[in-house]
This record gives sequence, C-alpha cells and structure tokens, in this order.
Amino acid sequence: MGLLGILVGLAILVWLAFRGWSVLLLAPAAALVAAAFGREPLLASWTQIFMASAARFLAQFFPLFLLGAVFGKLMDDSGSVATVAAFMTNKFGERRIMLAVVLAGAVVTYGGVSLFVAFFVLVPMAQTLFRAAAIPRRLLPAALVLGTSTFTMSALPGTPSIQNAIPMPFFGTTPFAAPGLGIIAAIIMLAFGLWWLGRAESAARRAGAGYGVETRASVDAAVDDELIRERATTAREFDPAEVRHGRHGAADPPVLVAALPLVVVIAVNLAMSLVVLPQIDSSYLGEERWGGTSISAVAGVWSVVVALAAAIATVALLNRTRLPQLRHSMDAGANASVLPAVSVASLVGFGAVIAALPAFTTVRDWVLAIEGGPLVSLAVATNILAALTGSASGGLTIALDALGHNYMTIAAQAGINPALMHRVAVIGAGTLDILPHNGAVVTLLALCGASHRRSYFDIVMVGIVGAVLALIAVIGLGTVLGSF
Repeated sequence: MGLLGILVGLAILVWLAFRGWSVLLLAPAAALVAAAFGREPLLASWTQIFMASAARFLAQFFPLFLLGAVFGKLMDDSGSVATVAAFMTNKFGERRIMLAVVLAGAVVTYGGVSLFVAFFVLVPMAQTLFRAAAIPRRLLPAALVLGTSTFTMSALPGTPSIQNAIPMPFFGTTPFAAPGLGIIAAIIMLAFGLWWLGRAESAARRAGAGYGVETRASVDAAVDDELIRERATTAREFDPAEVRHGRHGAADPPVLVAALPLVVVIAVNLAMSLVVLPQIDSSYLGEERWGGTSISAVAGVWSVVVALAAAIATVALLNRTRLPQLRHSMDAGANASVLPAVSVASLVGFGAVIAALPAFTTVRDWVLAIEGGPLVSLAVATNILAALTGSASGGLTIALDALGHNYMTIAAQAGINPALMHRVAVIGAGTLDILPHNGAVVTLLALCGASHRRSYFDIVMVGIVGAVLALIAVIGLGTVLGSF
C-alpha cells in the first residue's frame, strides 16, 4: 500500500499541477495522500516532515532567490539587459541572427539575470530580427531555450543559477565544480543546438517558408494568465507578475556600463570560491549557535550570495539616473522571489514526506541498483524527478534530499570526486525538466505567440537531446578520467 500511495501522490501532484492548480496547496495535499496510504500519522507528516524540510530549503537557498530576482529586476529596469542583447545582435549582423539570439540569451543568464526577465526583454527583440531575416517564427522559442535554459543553467562553471547552487550543501562543492567537464558539456549543448537550428532554418529556406503569420502576443497577456504564472513559479526563480512593476529608465546605458554587473557576478563568484573563503578562519561554524556546520557546506552559497550582492550594488551605482524609482524596482524584485521560492520549497517538502515512508526504501534500492554505476543512477534519479515536477530545481532538491547521503557514501567508497557528482546531478536535472508542462516552456511559447504543435519539437531537440548527449559525455569522461 505504501508504494501505491507514492504513485498516487505523484499522480495527483503532476496531473493537477499541469491543470494549473497551485503547488502550495497540491504539494501538502499529495504528501498527505501518500502518507495516508502508508498509514503514517498525517499531522506529524505535515508539520514535522513536510514543513521542516521546506523550511530547511528556504533557510539554505532563499537568499539566492531573493538576490537573484532583485538583480534581474534592476538589470531590466535600468535597460541593461536590453543594451547587452542589442549589442550582441548588432555585433553578429543579419547573416548570423540565430547565433546572435542564442548568445544574447547566454550572456545575460550566465551573468545572473533571471530567466523570465531575459524572456520578456529578448522575445520582442528576437521577433524583430527573425521577421527581418525571414526565419520561421516557430524556431524562435527553441533559439531562446538554447541560449537561456541549457548550458548556462547547468554546465558552464560558476553559473549563478539556483540549479547549480542546490548540490553545493549536499556535496560540499562550489559553483565551479568540475569546470573542465562543464565546459565540454556546454560546448556539446551549444554546438548540437546551433547545428539543429541551422539545419532547420536551411530546410525552411529551401521550402520557401518565411517568418509566417504574426500572432499577437504581449507581456501583459502572459503576466495576467494565472495558468502560466502557476507553472512558471515552480520552474524558475522569478514571479512573472512582477515584471511590469517598478519603472524603467528613460534611456538605456552604454554597453560597458550594462555589461559590468554581469562581469562582477562571475568575477566575485570566482574570487570568493577559490581565493577568499578557502583562506578565512571558519572554525567558529562548528559551534552549535552557527548550526554545527562547516565551511564546505556553506561556501558555495556564500560565494553566489556575495557575487549577487556586489552586482546589485554595481548596477544601482552605475545607473542612478536610469533607475527613477529604485525602491520600487527593488521591491518588485524582492516580491518576485517569494512565490517561486515557497513553491519549490513545497515540492521539496512533498519529496521529504515520500522519502520518509517505509515503502520508499524499495524505490531507493531500485534507483541505487541501476546498472552503470552511481553516476548513471544519479542522472536517472534527477531526470525522472525533474520531469515529474516540471522543475529542475524542485526535482534536483527532492533527489538529493532523499538520496544525497547515499551518493556521498558511495562516492567515498568508490573514490568518486563529489565535484563530478555535482555536475552530473545538475546537468541531469536540466534535461527532462523541459517537458510540455514546464513553466518556462509554457511562458516562452505564450510570449512568442507560438504553439506546442509547431515549436515544441525543436525545443526538445535543443533543450533535451543536446543536454542528454552532454550528460552522456560527462558521465563517460568522468568515469574514465575522474573530475577535472
């Protein structure tokens, strides 16, 4: 009965979430259904397991949600995102529009700008470029997914994405875990995605297909759609409803001013991870009042927090006259972080209740026994859970909450570097999360005025197939050569 309860709870969560029900209600309800099938005490399951795990997730990662959303909002309201994107597209010219759109998305998201902020700025610009170059509009969502939701989210070393931060407390790693393998994975994702998009564009030109009939779509329509909002807030770290709050400046900044905060994120993150934190005296962290922890457990999160804080200060100082209502912009960014953080925390709470059921030992043993070794089983676990939840961050945290200790034990016994486990887990979570019900996919299609029927296959190719190829390469190289 316990195993049946796990399946029923998952089915309720996935089905109703796909229909637009709030995860804040669904996650505890589905968890209690699973607990009831397992004959576990319901109130204790909710207050002592579900809420404790959700609160632990917020305690660890809410600073990243908060600072990331504030930074993204300030970059948007100051015009910095638009300036960087325009520079990238102008630099590559009309003959390389596809590459320009992909790299524009990559630059701003690798620099720490929230995904939905990037979408709302890049989509109108990319539509103009695609229309002028007569590139089929159906390829626009795939180009933006490739640039914003693949290698800059899970592969490039140092990326400040929440997905790259989640394994750090579990494995004691930094944002730059397995940098060589991450770069190789990023090259595979980018090369395969550009090859596919170029192939699709060439085929469309041979067939005489142009941009196509324009479909009216607007930011306001996407923001006001409650179904989109519910799905979006479990997928990424920015609430779309806050996009139009705050106030944009009258003029965009020069490109160097716009790009400097992005550089600050990466530079400070690198300095904190490799230079500053390893040298400080952190023995006090072992005291009970600091949680009895160690620097290895918190260094990764601290690095990203300091990097984002430095970038926020930089963009605010450089754009004093371009942020006419600084407080309102920062308030909007702060508000945009709350619902996504609590939504993902609720998914984590659901996973904790499932993991606490006696029947879960059967699931755990099956996952750990998957042929191919611990790297393969870790990749399968994160893939499946990210696919079911439609959230890379939610699926990744659930998997590591339930199995992270087991994988660390296996890694120690097998001599596997935790940095390799980190990179495999993140790339694994960033593959099947891009299923049709994923909030980022639904939001992007709505903004582009596109449909699943016409555009989703190309999203699968650049967002899933390319990532799976990169994941296979990382596992193969990591197995043979170890982490590097």
